[in-house]
Amino acid sequence: MSLSAELWAGSADLAGAALAHPFVTGIADGTLPRERFAGYVAQDAFFLEAFARAYALGVARSRDRATLEAFADLLAGVRGELRLHDGYAARWGIDLSVVEPVAATLAYTEFLLATAALGDVGEVCAAMTPCMRLYAHLGQALVPRATGPYREWVDTYADPGFEELAATLEALLDRLAAGTPAVRRAYRRAMELELAFFDAAWRGEGSVGGQ
Repeated sequence: MSLSAELWAGSADLAGAALAHPFVTGIADGTLPRERFAGYVAQDAFFLEAFARAYALGVARSRDRATLEAFADLLAGVRGELRLHDGYAARWGIDLSVVEPVAATLAYTEFLLATAALGDVGEVCAAMTPCMRLYAHLGQALVPRATGPYREWVDTYADPGFEELAATLEALLDRLAAGTPAVRRAYRRAMELELAFFDAAWRGEGSVGGQ
């Protein structure tokens, strides 16, 4: 079993909790209150900007061309997610430039950026892979039953192109990381922070009404 597959299997409990989370099931069946989804969009846009910066640090710290190009491709992929959020923001009158991050968002972005700045490249991959793999997992699991106003969100993460990006990052993890305690902690911590992000969104932290 590859390291990425082993780490993913080791966090199956958190992946299952995310799939069953009321925020996620509310996206799938369209019952999630719009103000909670709007708040999530605003917080996730802030998060994705930090995610892009972490990829940029990966580009800067790459020691070979293959790694540099892989991180550059992944950085470009973030633009697609940001365009999704920009679309919701434009339709719902959300000003993403004035978003105040809530505690769960700050905890995740600070963890990512600290790891990207101070950890080795393998640890950076371990910290970033859970976001990509979890969202691909959620999109693929939800797409057969997704209905309502959030179907675009599900389709974005169920898209084969997003799966390809997740696999690219997992391949980097397998090539650049060893199964050290630091790598395992970084992966597990990122999965925990993903679940905390959904918890905050479900509680309505950072909710915005839009127009």
